[in-house]
Amino acid sequence: MVGMPDLSAEDKKLVTLARATRARIGAAEGAAARDTDGRTYAAATVDLPSLQLTAVQACVAMAVASGSSGVDALVLRGESDDLAAADAAALGDFAGSSGVLVHLGDPRGTVRSTQTV
Repeated sequence: MVGMPDLSAEDKKLVTLARATRARIGAAEGAAARDTDGRTYAAATVDLPSLQLTAVQACVAMAVASGSSGVDALVLRGESDDLAAADAAALGDFAGSSGVLVHLGDPRGTVRSTQTV
């Protein structure tokens, strides 16, 4: 895959899930997360008149609703070069004291940057 030579196999899976989820519905963003038990969650931007969630917020909500105790890694695919403050806050609230590895990528498949939140 383009732009992913330094990612682990598990993180490459997240890139694929985020890309497919975003593309399936034509959403602004797609995200995929791996929780501390190894389970994965994929979500896209929710933009309804009565409910707006970023892809990251939707992923965190899915993990919380599934009984997960935290997230180890997350991939966000979209046009933005940065993780929004609200997304970083949601990840920080859920992860607690441990850092979450976040890979930011464009819609085509290139991972542009990696950070820990």
